[in-house]
Amino acid sequence: MKSRPSFPAKLDTSPPQKMVKPSSPATWTAAKSLRPHSPVASNASGLGLDSATVRSAMVKRLADAGVEDEMVLKALLSVERHQFLDTALANQAYEDTSLPIGFGQTISKPNVVARMIELLRQGKNLKITGKLGRVLEIGTGCGYQAALLSHVAQEVYSIERIKGLYERARENIRPMRFGNLHLLFGDGMQGYVAGAPYAGIIAAAGGDDIPTAWIEQLADGGRLVAPMSVTKGSQSLVVIDKTSSGIQKTVLEQVNFVPLVSGVL
Repeated sequence: MKSRPSFPAKLDTSPPQKMVKPSSPATWTAAKSLRPHSPVASNASGLGLDSATVRSAMVKRLADAGVEDEMVLKALLSVERHQFLDTALANQAYEDTSLPIGFGQTISKPNVVARMIELLRQGKNLKITGKLGRVLEIGTGCGYQAALLSHVAQEVYSIERIKGLYERARENIRPMRFGNLHLLFGDGMQGYVAGAPYAGIIAAAGGDDIPTAWIEQLADGGRLVAPMSVTKGSQSLVVIDKTSSGIQKTVLEQVNFVPLVSGVL
């Protein structure tokens, strides 16, 4: 069995990999094959940071909007989102809004995070009542989604290309002592081959296509959830299932994520 890096780990940076379409046969299925998603109305403003109460209200709104996976809901209840934000923004932590985290990046809306993690856990490679196997996250950001993933997966590798954000996420997460979470500094477009194969891959940035490296590192029966530019000027959430007969892609609702960029800063 291959050894795994201890926390935290650092990737070797090599020339960025060009994004190309996967050579495997692909089938585009209708979005109706997956459960529809409802937007979440935000009414958390003014509740203050009696954190448990406000967070519980946020989770209830997400459940009312259609999030059904109990493990995802419990993770959202357990992880304190305000701990990943600057103090000046803490009173907005449990509103359904994206917020700046520095370096031109944002923390995604709670409903978007919940939606993507639930989709990841609906893949064919797991039983919904149990934890996912090994997961790769592209784009650690401030570390919030990585912390959530550590509650729903057996092992998590999370890659961040911006050194300042990687260091911030490391400081945010270190006190939480997640033994199954490994933070990596490197080019997420290359994935992380040393941890492959992955039961799930989830990305917080979108490009014109899905990097071949991600497809190659996804286990047979695994699932990838990522934003992608399906039409010019707009992104959609895309689910990719890797099967024995090829790659199946499903295009879902429109989303708005930062662009997927190669290299490190």
